[in-house]
Amino acid sequence: MQHDSSSEAESDEPLPENVSGEAPDVGQPAAEEGGEGDGSVVEEEVKLEPTPEQQAAEWRERAIRSAADLENFRKRMEREKGEARRYANQSLLEELLPVLDNFHMGLDAASADAESMIFRGMEMVKKQLDDFLSGQGVEEIPAEEKMFDPAVHEAVSQEDCDTSPEGSVLRVLRRGYQMGERLLRPANVVVSRTPQSEEPAEEMEEQS
Repeated sequence: MQHDSSSEAESDEPLPENVSGEAPDVGQPAAEEGGEGDGSVVEEEVKLEPTPEQQAAEWRERAIRSAADLENFRKRMEREKGEARRYANQSLLEELLPVLDNFHMGLDAASADAESMIFRGMEMVKKQLDDFLSGQGVEEIPAEEKMFDPAVHEAVSQEDCDTSPEGSVLRVLRRGYQMGERLLRPANVVVSRTPQSEEPAEEMEEQS
């Protein structure tokens, strides 16, 4: 009987109160925290989503870039087509150059008799060849009495010369040609150099 009275006394004890005198609400803080977290996530999602004006500006910028890329591509294709048409006969003209070399050798030999019909006929053929090459955009590279240019000249040898500047072209052994800005073949040339003085050698001989 004594055990029953003690258990009843324990069950009748009041629940602890907080400082304000009210019983704590255990579920309330969790609900408030959860509510504040959901609100921040929604707010961030709204900020990340672009506005219609921003989307329109982005698509307009993309359209401008695409139009510029297309225009550059069109210009490049036109330039490449023009170069392809311009240099379409390059390989054929390069094969023609040895024939021109032989023709010029024959013309030089025939020039010994400038009044002969053979020379006059070859002169007419030369004019036709020059007109044909000019129509194809082919030009002979200036070389004789010009300063040596490694871009268009190929030095075969050097010769001492005191009447021409050092590094100038004395003779052309084989003509060079260019087609527009492209080099078909460099000119083979002989380049001048300043003669070396023989005075030191003579002085040494006199001293000996």
